Amino acid sequence: INGSAYTTASSAAITPTTGNVWIAITILTDTVFDSASGLVAESSTAYINTEGIGGGAAGLVVDSVTFPKGVTIYGRWTEIDVNSGTIVAYQGI
Repeated sequence: INGSAYTTASSAAITPTTGNVWIAITILTDTVFDSASGLVAESSTAYINTEGIGGGAAGLVVDSVTFPKGVTIYGRWTEIDVNSGTIVAYQGI
């Protein structure tokens, strides 16, 4: 892990430092990501996101999904923007 960031719904979108991506997100309070660019995956066909279907067959866009507190999701994201809730995001290569 190359660092972490805390963000809430009232904050601007967060981006990782150069050469990194967000690799894990821990949900601190029930959270919904912004619909358009709330969870931008490095590959919209490989990881859950708010722009594409993610990996696998019949995956869904997660633009209106409420992630419950206590859950950690894993992937590779280049931008995270929270619509409601609170998270900690972790960076990696």
